[in-house]
Amino acid sequence: MKFLTTLMEKPWLTPDSELSPVNSIQYDQSKIGRTALLFFLMVVTILFLLITVTFLSRSQYYDFQALSGQPWLPFTQPTQLWLNTISLIVASLALQFAVIFSKKMQMNTSLVFVSLAAIFSCLFIIGQLLVWQKLTNTGYFINSNPANSYFYLYTGLHALHLFGGFFALVRVLAVFIRCTDPKHFSKNLSLCAFYWHYLLLVWILLFLLLTATADTYKTIALICGF
Repeated sequence: MKFLTTLMEKPWLTPDSELSPVNSIQYDQSKIGRTALLFFLMVVTILFLLITVTFLSRSQYYDFQALSGQPWLPFTQPTQLWLNTISLIVASLALQFAVIFSKKMQMNTSLVFVSLAAIFSCLFIIGQLLVWQKLTNTGYFINSNPANSYFYLYTGLHALHLFGGFFALVRVLAVFIRCTDPKHFSKNLSLCAFYWHYLLLVWILLFLLLTATADTYKTIALICGF
């Protein structure tokens, strides 16, 4: 697979035909950054998978009350979560358009889309906080039900990783302001866009998991052997 090939690359080694005084002391920063990002995303993926395994196992206990299914449960009609999902989709698309325009050297347009991505990412986080507030106001506290605890854990970890993405994006913009190198900016922006696409995929999977019914959990647990 392509990502495994990337992980196996050794950018500090080059064929003899490519050796030069410059190549011998200078790494391909884009390959190093991509490899580091892939390693990080593999760790994050394993973390979410392990939590999901415990979530599915815990869902089979008598005291686990799913947050969706019955009309009175908060995520039977998860309107705010849908709005949050749309915000993250728009942010991800905006970053992708920013990458496209940066490769065309249309830097002003690219920066506009970067700003849109930041705005809609903030709207996503604010929306998640509104969901937390709604849950606590209606008595769904973090320690009142295992399903509540997992919801806060999942969304908290996801938001934390999104904040990390903000830090990386700000760093990319700061480097561009200092050196104004469009190619370097485009390469680093591509990594940020890839990270946002990954977070979008993770959120969609979490959204489907957290809004599932108790019967769905039983079916998944049965398939997984719990």
